[in-house]
Amino acid sequence: MSEGKRDYEIGYGKPPRGRPFQKGQSGNPRGPRRKDMSSLLIAALNEPVYATIDGKRRKITKRQAIITQMVNESASANLRATKMLFDMMKEVEQKAGAVAPTEPAKLTASDREVVELFVARLRRQIAAEAAEAAVAAAAADNQPG
Repeated sequence: MSEGKRDYEIGYGKPPRGRPFQKGQSGNPRGPRRKDMSSLLIAALNEPVYATIDGKRRKITKRQAIITQMVNESASANLRATKMLFDMMKEVEQKAGAVAPTEPAKLTASDREVVELFVARLRRQIAAEAAEAAVAAAAADNQPG
């Protein structure tokens, strides 16, 4: 189309009339996005399936169905399924343990001071409560009865 007169302004949401792309050029020159193996696996495991659980038909993911089958096979004394289940449990526990810190961080000087003040306050409170209990017990013993 020539750059002369146009019926309307070209811009966002207003493509040029006629041919929106150059001749021989596709709308997406890089082509469709490639999917790697992990995204394909995750997509397949998240697909829903229908399973009968406790006599009721339920919609669950394939991932849930696989785990449920493995646990049920393991419970029915299938040693291979039991070993696979234990291996999976160890792997999950290791991943969970790797995230959590193994040792708590050291206290700073200001943290230590706060803790010491708190402990001193608790000791004073416990001593005061013990003294009140002793006074109350002594008063109960001195009453004629």
